[in-house]
Amino acid sequence: MQAILEVKDLSKTYIVSKRQNNVLRNVSFSIKQGEMVAVMGPSGSGKSTLLYTVSGMDPLTAGTVLFLGEDISKVTGNQMADIRLNKMGFIFQQMFMMKNLSIYDNIILPAYESKEVRGKQARKEKNEYAKDLMRKMQIIEIAENDINEISGGQLQRACICRCLINKPDIIFADEPTGSLNKQASADVMDEILRVNQEGTAVLLVTHDVRVAAKCERVLYITDGKISGEYLSGKYEGEETLRDRERVLNNWLLDRGW
Repeated sequence: MQAILEVKDLSKTYIVSKRQNNVLRNVSFSIKQGEMVAVMGPSGSGKSTLLYTVSGMDPLTAGTVLFLGEDISKVTGNQMADIRLNKMGFIFQQMFMMKNLSIYDNIILPAYESKEVRGKQARKEKNEYAKDLMRKMQIIEIAENDINEISGGQLQRACICRCLINKPDIIFADEPTGSLNKQASADVMDEILRVNQEGTAVLLVTHDVRVAAKCERVLYITDGKISGEYLSGKYEGEETLRDRERVLNNWLLDRGW
């Protein structure tokens, strides 16, 4: 199966008050098409920095990141912006949307920004695709609402629709359920799982063992390095979740979680 993302000896260093802060050190891993991988670790271990660096939002200091075989450190800023727009999807804990646009307009905006969507017919097709996504996420009834008129769970599902509008090869998710209640968290994870089962790779940062237990691999980071990798296989449904969560939790405790 094709590797979507290949990371080798990745390092990220920040200079703070003339002192080096080595946030990531010689990190290596890969993600194949259709895989769902969680990143876990203590606070400050480099989880979010890893996500931002491998997705090209933050430049790397050393090492190699290949996305669909292309070294992202060697592309221009505009080329990287095009890759993020057309090939990657992003879901964040803090759900950023434009306040002056409706939910539907926020979702469709990345498609209209894409160079691949030109002409009335292409835009019409994207409009229908946006509505189909909203129906699948069960938020079509809030299409014309402002972002301050809906619940956190609805807003996060709208963010998922937005990240899928250009049919990305991979989704990067940073604590996608961190600000949601238990039911909204479960609903959002169900949608991420559904997208993953349709073939989209997912790399997500989470502190929630229940969320990580639904992934097929867990990378554990301490002090900027991958100190362990847990393989749990494809998630097969709610009836298996309790056992998966228990075994994963024991593995995490062995690593000082």
